[in-house]
Formats: sequence, C-alpha cells, structure tokens
Amino acid sequence: MIPAQVQVNIDENEIKNYIQRQLDECIRETILFIDVEGLIRITNFSKRFLEDAVLSDPRVKMHQRQKSRKRFWFYEPTIEAIKEIVNEW
Repeated sequence: MIPAQVQVNIDENEIKNYIQRQLDECIRETILFIDVEGLIRITNFSKRFLEDAVLSDPRVKMHQRQKSRKRFWFYEPTIEAIKEIVNEW
C-alpha cells in the first residue's frame, strides 16, 4: 500500500478577504441607515472630502434624511450611489 500524502497551501489574505465579504453581506442585511461617521469608516474618505465629493451629489442627497442636526442615509441605495460616483472618477 502506498501512503497518501496531501499538501494544502493556504492563502491567508484570500481567507481574510472571503470572511470580510461574508461579514459585509451579513451586515448589509441588517443595516437600514448609516451616518457620516459610518460612511467615513467604510469609505476611508476624510469627512471634508466625503462632504465635497460625495454627499453633495444629488444621487446621494436623495437618500438623505435629517432629524434636527443629525443626518443619515438609507444604507443600500447610498452605497450603490457612492459606487456609481467613484466609478465615474
């Protein structure tokens, strides 16, 4: 009998990316709104750049809601609008 030998190469970065994509998918299903701080966190844009280049765009503004001074956006359509804006750059 010939002994079997199995070798598995694991790409840690690919595993991390896969897990992150799965987590993002789960999170998307539960988030209804996002605020400026959340957008800063997920886009890695500065607040000023986000305000000037993204939040002032009509495709994003249409999803904005405001209560007193607090602004927030519907998550899914805002993320899609941001992707469109960034793809135009």
